[in-house]
Amino acid sequence: MTADLWNDLLDCLDLTPLGAGTYEGRSQRLEYRRLFGGQFLAQFARAAALAAPGKDLKSLHTQFLREGRTGEPVRYETDVPQQGRTFATVRLTARQEQGVVAVASASLHVWEGGPDRQTADPVPAVPGPERTLELGLLPWESRAASDLDTEKSEPPAHELWTRIPQVHRALAPALLAYATDLTPIGTALRPVEGVTQADAGRAFTSAVTAHTVWFHRPLDTGDWLLLRQHSPLAVHGRCFGRGDVLNREGALVASYAQEALLRFA
Repeated sequence: MTADLWNDLLDCLDLTPLGAGTYEGRSQRLEYRRLFGGQFLAQFARAAALAAPGKDLKSLHTQFLREGRTGEPVRYETDVPQQGRTFATVRLTARQEQGVVAVASASLHVWEGGPDRQTADPVPAVPGPERTLELGLLPWESRAASDLDTEKSEPPAHELWTRIPQVHRALAPALLAYATDLTPIGTALRPVEGVTQADAGRAFTSAVTAHTVWFHRPLDTGDWLLLRQHSPLAVHGRCFGRGDVLNREGALVASYAQEALLRFA
């Protein structure tokens, strides 16, 4: 784990209240051409939790309207149209000096008892340390049994094991949302022979347009999580992917889906 990147990310999640349901978050210090979408997801998650205290995030749907500018903070405006005993809904708007850059809708819920059923394939063993990946935007350890980027034509599926460091449970949804934004486009590219994510800006142009995360169970960090994802469709200059997040015991803790621009030169 890169300590500087990890501390930088945690600092970004410490939103500053500006009054009347408005918060400001510092942007990550990354060598990246635009603000990473995962930063918006994570900060939206934190802003929603602050706007509806006492409840846990159960879903977050985000639409990205324009590129965020690096080196500039983001202001988050929240509105709570529904606040009940167990459910709440929060509408969120992310602004920079250029105007609105993203909008989101969050749903929160108080965890309840009841039937516990799931349908999910068993999880494999965590790959050994020789399968460690260097994913520059994830400041923690990740592993995968197969390569995400391959110049051969491969099935549009990928399994990524990732281990978010132990944090307070209140931060866990934001950090997981951050992680789910990184690899769906790479998964969609796997069937394209001779093209990898390194060819961005030359062979193709890509940008996330919408991303949704659903949280099914209380989430703890500090142990391995499996991001099992599949991209069933790429058409009309867009790609679509979806994934499940399972813990090492096989419990389904979250799911996510992403639509992105994928335009080939």
